[in-house]
Amino acid sequence: MSTLNLGILAHVDAGKTSLTERLLHTAGVIDEPGSVDDGSTRTDSLALERARGITIKSAVVSFPVDGTTVNLIDTPGHPDFIAEVERVLHMLDGAVLVVSAVEGVQPQTRVLMRTLRRLRIPTLVFVNKLDRRGARPEWVCRDIAAKLAWPAVAMGSTYGQGGRDCGFTSYQATEPEFAARLTEALAEHEDTVLAAYLGEAPAVSPAALRAELARQTGRALVHPVYFGSAVTGAGVPELITGITGLLPATDGEPDGPVSGTVFKVDRGPTGEQIAYVRMFSGTVRVRDRLSLREGNEGRVTAIEVFDRGGVIGRPAVSAGRIGLLRGLAGIRIGDPIGVSGKDLTRQYFAPPSLETVVVPRDPRQRGALHLALTRLAEQDPLINLRQDDLRAEIAVSLYGEVQKEVIEATLAGEFGIAVAFRETTTICLERPVGSGAAAEVLHEGDNPFLATVGLRVDPAPSGTGVDFRLEVEPGSLPAAFRKAVEETVRQALRQGIHGWEVTDCVVSMTHSGYLARQSHAHGTFDKSMSSTAGDFRNLTPLVLMDALRLAGTAVYEPLHRFRLKLPEDTLGTVTPVLARLDAVPGETRAQGTACLLEGEIPAARVHQLHRQLPGLTRGEGVLESAFDRYRPVRGRAPSRPRTDHNPLNRREYLLNVQRGAPAQSAGAATLKK
Repeated sequence: MSTLNLGILAHVDAGKTSLTERLLHTAGVIDEPGSVDDGSTRTDSLALERARGITIKSAVVSFPVDGTTVNLIDTPGHPDFIAEVERVLHMLDGAVLVVSAVEGVQPQTRVLMRTLRRLRIPTLVFVNKLDRRGARPEWVCRDIAAKLAWPAVAMGSTYGQGGRDCGFTSYQATEPEFAARLTEALAEHEDTVLAAYLGEAPAVSPAALRAELARQTGRALVHPVYFGSAVTGAGVPELITGITGLLPATDGEPDGPVSGTVFKVDRGPTGEQIAYVRMFSGTVRVRDRLSLREGNEGRVTAIEVFDRGGVIGRPAVSAGRIGLLRGLAGIRIGDPIGVSGKDLTRQYFAPPSLETVVVPRDPRQRGALHLALTRLAEQDPLINLRQDDLRAEIAVSLYGEVQKEVIEATLAGEFGIAVAFRETTTICLERPVGSGAAAEVLHEGDNPFLATVGLRVDPAPSGTGVDFRLEVEPGSLPAAFRKAVEETVRQALRQGIHGWEVTDCVVSMTHSGYLARQSHAHGTFDKSMSSTAGDFRNLTPLVLMDALRLAGTAVYEPLHRFRLKLPEDTLGTVTPVLARLDAVPGETRAQGTACLLEGEIPAARVHQLHRQLPGLTRGEGVLESAFDRYRPVRGRAPSRPRTDHNPLNRREYLLNVQRGAPAQSAGAATLKK
């Protein structure tokens, strides 16, 4: 049986979890669809998810249809939990993007579709809530074509929108008008269809049009659009037909080399780690010993797979399937299983832009808090634990205030730790504004380390991250020392001149030198007379910060694009407040008695606007915002307290890391420039 790993994605409240329930019901897996309002859905299993009516963690359920096992992955819609979505995207064979028939395309919808298209994930669109008052399917279809993707092909017509008797009727490829629209949509990527569209060849047969639609959908060149209601079930059978007929299932190579990726890690009742693994090739069996990261190995003690809405034990999991593996201690999200897997280190969504310090209300639980946050970081690496040993504090990164509430509730409910949070601050970043170079040479000056390191820092285009390059001969330095320098460079750049992470730069190693192992007359080696990787790790931050100081850095703050719907008569009251919050309003459009205002606002000000909005708009204002870009900070650059040994202060740094340097033999040193 082939497998289709299908993601359900949407802006929050578009009805994606309700659609998941309806798909399970229509497929015959459950007797009645659960309700988000009642907290009875299969995929929202956390108590906080049921209480708030939102999805926080991705969840997998499975159902069979027409000889295909569909692993349905319900993802969070709230932007605070976009990291969960990102990890899932790499695992998908296809996706259904849910859009509300009332609200239309919303900010998070656009973010999701941009990423789906960038990753070339075959995607169907389901316009939900056809039964709701205010449903406007024709307008939404135009909105999709204008804002999300072209070509987007409506696969049928609707009737009775705005009521419980709403419905969806599929078009047939034999209908002339639909055949003409389908021919136009498919013509760009198929010469035979293009010739028919231009009248230079006979019309393409309905069967050939359907086959070409499936081919182009599978290549993410076209996006079929279905309409319906997850509440009433309208349009869902037709959507299932589209899922199985237009999205590409996978068989994989069960006899090939073992290759998979961990995209989620949970803890079982006894604390054991459970790894969610998407298998791309090969078969993993119970008691298999697997190659993990950095040459480590682990033995699988149990395997479960998803089956008809639940999980069942299996002796093996093969290519194409998603398995729950137990026994792999220390496993982390993004770890490859076997020879290789999908790379989860590249981010397609914006990183978290907020940070807060977490403190236990009972100081005696400080150690327990660190352990609990470490466990949470296994499940969400992007909370980026940042420990300040000097102040005995731990900071976590956030996408928004809702995520803070989730962390607080999880720490209390699962670990019994009551916590408080310091004020949320914005996470800025630094970028070099020029070039700078520095070097420390073995045996020269006050260099106390048995190493020579020279580095140059140059600016790079926005969005390129950190690129480490060698300008010394590869053979001039042992591989372990080169690796130590590169790893330390990347680690040290997490705190730049102003304490923020440095990005968009090229760091080139320009000088290298080390002290070879010294042999005494009796044939023994004196390790104290030899360079070690530790020498390079300790020296590199000093050299790097000197180079970075000469290059200079600029601090950038995150900027959000906002969309604000409010009563027209309150616009005059809101506009001055936006100005005080450093927001830059853009286009304003009338929508009946309301108006829609779009613009840009610093991420640091979004929460303030959320708090003030109800009083400014009689409780009728609706604010949506999403990260857009970074911009240079205006005025004095903010700084963040350092949590390292502060290589910007040589004396302070050396007091913390300096090693005792015994007498050295200059003749044994090798230096390359």
